[in-house]
Amino acid sequence: MNHLLIQDPFWSKYQELIRTVSIPYQYEALNDRVQDAEPSHCLANFRIAAGLQEGSFHGFPFQDSDAAKWLEAVAGTLTWHPDSELERRADEVIDLICAAQQPDGYLDTFYILSNPEKRWTNLKDHHELYVAGHLIEAAVAYYEATGKRKLLDACLKLVDLIDRTLGPEPGKLPGYPGHPEIELALMKLYALTGEEKPLRLASFFINQRGQQPLYFEEENRKHGNFDYWKDHLLGWRYYQADRPVREQTEAEGHAVRALYLYSGMA
Repeated sequence: MNHLLIQDPFWSKYQELIRTVSIPYQYEALNDRVQDAEPSHCLANFRIAAGLQEGSFHGFPFQDSDAAKWLEAVAGTLTWHPDSELERRADEVIDLICAAQQPDGYLDTFYILSNPEKRWTNLKDHHELYVAGHLIEAAVAYYEATGKRKLLDACLKLVDLIDRTLGPEPGKLPGYPGHPEIELALMKLYALTGEEKPLRLASFFINQRGQQPLYFEEENRKHGNFDYWKDHLLGWRYYQADRPVREQTEAEGHAVRALYLYSGMA
């Protein structure tokens, strides 16, 4: 789609608004430079994880995804409005993210800084695969916009780790994301590379969802995770995990999670 140029009185206005207002503002927010706003600590978490500054993790478990979403927005903008200064800033953010990546490919500052021994123990609520998905989407978009593959190579290494950790094979965890997102990201990666691994992983996450015994129940018991929706009317429907996806006939639960999942399924 990078060869298409939108020239439309409605969409062009919003493209320009994103380029001139949203992207610069969010960059300042990611760097904790917005006056009277609560600090994001997003890039600070990466700096700490990379050993570039002292401190501890702050924010939500999914805080890393803000940087990835910013990079994806930058990539989209660069396809129709080249900007060397914006690209330089994006390269610096990518350098920072890659500096935080662990030797085995792991890349999530919440666990790197707070609970390194508890990686992959709360797929239901702690957004590891959600964050990975947004990083993958950003990497694909940035490569398509600029031809630069540093973040893409980092994400390929992360996908290798996920594939070694999760899956139906003996010795792997038969888990899938509580917050879908990585499914559609893996499909974008597959479309870009043609490699079977992301396709296989996306298929596993989709087909495993809602199967019995329910992975999230097993995960709760094994690791003592809190079940936020145990006594709620929605129950596992909140996660679109009350039954296998091909048996689900209505859109239910968390709307954002549902749309990410359905996009990956499609």
